[in-house]
Amino acid sequence: MNQFRLVRLVITILAIGIAVFYAFPLEKNINLGLDLQGGSHIVLECVDTPNAPVDNDAVNRVIEIITNRINPEGVKEPVIQRQGDRRILVQLPGMDDPQEAESLIGKTALLEFKDESGKTLLTGAHLKNAQASFDRFGRADVVLEFDEEGAKLFEQATLENVGKIIAITLDGQEISTPVVEEPIPNGQASIVGQFSVEEAQKLALLLRSGALPVEVTILENRSVGPTLGKDSINKGLKAGMLGLVLILVFMIIFYKGFGLVADIALIVCLLLVMGGLGLLNATLTLPGIAGIVLTIGMAVDANILIFERIKEELRMEKTFRASIEAGFFKAFGTILDANVTTLIAAVALLYFGSGPIRGFAVTLSIGILVSMFTAIVVTKLIIELVGQRFSKNALI
Repeated sequence: MNQFRLVRLVITILAIGIAVFYAFPLEKNINLGLDLQGGSHIVLECVDTPNAPVDNDAVNRVIEIITNRINPEGVKEPVIQRQGDRRILVQLPGMDDPQEAESLIGKTALLEFKDESGKTLLTGAHLKNAQASFDRFGRADVVLEFDEEGAKLFEQATLENVGKIIAITLDGQEISTPVVEEPIPNGQASIVGQFSVEEAQKLALLLRSGALPVEVTILENRSVGPTLGKDSINKGLKAGMLGLVLILVFMIIFYKGFGLVADIALIVCLLLVMGGLGLLNATLTLPGIAGIVLTIGMAVDANILIFERIKEELRMEKTFRASIEAGFFKAFGTILDANVTTLIAAVALLYFGSGPIRGFAVTLSIGILVSMFTAIVVTKLIIELVGQRFSKNALI
């Protein structure tokens, strides 16, 4: 086995191992959308206060902040819609505890640094970033980074309070009371409390997304079942499985050994797609399943192009090894063009779309990249390994 083939084999094995780790068990690692498993249904209303009256911009800002809080990576599939002038509908797939959803959405996340007299020295308005981390004792904390103006204010506050306590409060509740040992000029601070790692991550997320610009009340908060009936879900899964089986059988009947190679590559492709979804913590919806079905077709199409090019080379009485190399080389350009143009469309859907459209785009994008990998790397690797042990007649 030459060195280049060994590298491809190692990469393939590592990719499959990582995919298995992130994909299984499926019920734990693959999130299902609201249409497949249900979740929380929350109706919010923005209300006027003396300091923050409700206007159109304030409601849009609330929607933006809530979106950043519950979907920071952009790969989950919440439903966040404006209803009328002041109300917002939020539906969260897979979140069965309404109180957990309420605590995430409803917090104002007002961060303040106060001296011993209770005077506010600095607020979260100047916060540039917040990340969960660990201090030197291994305790979970939240590291804060201020903007340029905030760094100056924080340096001045610590300079004036050396040896004193600066209390850190969130929504009026004291969460940390560190003693200032020396002035801090770099615009960074940390919140150390009795946090678990998960609590530190949630706090960092709330602080990054910012405070809600107006007061928000929760009018309705309840759990909902799948928007699609169980019978519809089962029929969709059966249709997908039937289509997969028919494709596997078709490839073996018409392409014999090559078809079996394509079937193995296709199974690897599906495994890598599920691993990609698990790795990104993405949410799988019915449109996402449609993206997987489309991926199956694209993966098979790429293999058919390769096999036909190899057959053309064999008809020219080239050696089996030379035919494989030439077939893959000639098919590569067509496969690349077809997948890149589809990927551009998927990226456009991901950028401009929302809700289930984004779910379809995420799944399709993963599928395109994975199908190219399996067609160019995995399929070629299997053919080369099998071709060493069997004659070309066993494949064609």
